[in-house]
Amino acid sequence: MRDALLMGAILGVLCAVTGSYLIVRQMSMIGDVIAHSVVPGISLAFFWGWDLTLGAFISGLLSAILVALIEQRSPIKVDAAMSLTLTSFFACGILLIARLRTNQVDLTKLLFGDILEVTPGDVWRTALITLGILLLVKLLYKELLFYSFDPLGAQASGLPVQWLYVGLISAITLTIVATMQVVGVLLVTALLIGPAITAYLWVKELHQMMILGGILGALATVGGMYASYYFDLPSGPAIVLVIFAAFLVALCFSPRQGLLTKHWQRGNPPQR
Repeated sequence: MRDALLMGAILGVLCAVTGSYLIVRQMSMIGDVIAHSVVPGISLAFFWGWDLTLGAFISGLLSAILVALIEQRSPIKVDAAMSLTLTSFFACGILLIARLRTNQVDLTKLLFGDILEVTPGDVWRTALITLGILLLVKLLYKELLFYSFDPLGAQASGLPVQWLYVGLISAITLTIVATMQVVGVLLVTALLIGPAITAYLWVKELHQMMILGGILGALATVGGMYASYYFDLPSGPAIVLVIFAAFLVALCFSPRQGLLTKHWQRGNPPQR
């Protein structure tokens, strides 16, 4: 249980940082694409005896690059490219699992995760991934900030925007691969996006969004695990629902953008 709690707290922070960039770049769906696209890589890696993380990373990264190529070099819109890539990679993965008879790949755990089965080795590996990504974000914060809000301006100023894109997608793919063990392929986007958009409703600056999102993500993950333990619920869905509950609170009561807050302010204008 201790390893699971540590893993949840670490991933809560990691997902908030990478998810914040997805929000400001309006690329939320690419997380879903990558999450579903790791399945063929996992299948082949298991069949060939490779590390599953490596196979998942390569497959997820290829899917994101494919989406970018389709968007840039064809008249196809990015949402259509994402939809086709997501379903095609996922279908390919399921067929590979069936065809290669990799029966030891547990589809239930792959789809929904099981954080209670993490090992100390998983925690250390995730901690190293998190440390590496946080260090890169710290070193390239200004460049990534410029690229995230104004990619054309960043390109005009001479920044290597293609490499920044590849680096950002690589970080997101690593985050998703690490998070799959917690909530699975189908729910990973909620942990990646949920804390970030919840923080977005409360704060204005990107660095504040990352910090608050990290705190919310860690608390929501740990809270979801306790809920799953005491109420005998699957851990992945429990974590996602706790995140969704936190988002609903922010959506209603955020001082700047809360729906109920705005309604109350309209009904009670400030006195002069």
